[in-house]
Amino acid sequence: MPSTTAAPLRDPAWRTRLFWTLAALALLWPLGVWTEFKPWLLGGEALAPAGQFVAGFFPPRSDAEFLHLLLVETWRTVAMATAGLTLALLLAVPLALMSVRVLSVSALRGRMAPLPAALRQGVRWVALILRSVPELVWALVWVRVVGLGPAAGVLAIALTYSGMLGKVYADILESGDTHATTSLLRNGSGRLQAFFFGLLPHNAGELTSYTVYRWECAIRSSAVLGFVGAGGLGQLMDGSMKMFNGAEVASILLVFMLLVALADRMSAALRRNLA
Repeated sequence: MPSTTAAPLRDPAWRTRLFWTLAALALLWPLGVWTEFKPWLLGGEALAPAGQFVAGFFPPRSDAEFLHLLLVETWRTVAMATAGLTLALLLAVPLALMSVRVLSVSALRGRMAPLPAALRQGVRWVALILRSVPELVWALVWVRVVGLGPAAGVLAIALTYSGMLGKVYADILESGDTHATTSLLRNGSGRLQAFFFGLLPHNAGELTSYTVYRWECAIRSSAVLGFVGAGGLGQLMDGSMKMFNGAEVASILLVFMLLVALADRMSAALRRNLA
């Protein structure tokens, strides 16, 4: 009869797990102290004003006049996010293609030539600078240039998101299957041909999913940009919160939830079509 070995009653890696758990707690404790994070102060009287404000959310405002204003600002917000993301794509795609190592002909021999390597590093630094500056800071700059309104929000989203998209696109393209792309380049194909027939088909689903996710993030960013005068739902929410009108805030938040749900459904549908 085959011998049977009893399963261990204790996790064999419990010491390692316990060590890293204690190490994480030892790291998080001073971070909480330095950031003055004191959750025990949130109870009792401290939560009373917040509870009163949240209680004012119900029922959400739904009269015809406000719903019309909400519809107009929702369309302005979606337009701001979409236009900003479109401009970002116009910058991000060239940034990604110029920083992808697999599309370099000189890299086929092992090490990239000095000039292409310097160009690739320079492009990566441009993307880093663009995404390092928050869109809120860009919006404050553009509000002074083009004035109050959605145009400042569009330009702010375009600059920050171009750096984000360019960096992530390049990472996605380099982490995927590059065998077809390398074969095309070795057989005399151009870089664009290698991209469209080698890299893109293997990574189209992931690139599309991330782009739709960034569109969803752009909609959320537009809410923040509205607080500095970029218009849209954010500016409407800013006015409602300053007036402590919780019913209007609740209606605006419900619209944001619907927009995020719509972006999620769009992403799922596009991934199914590209699969």
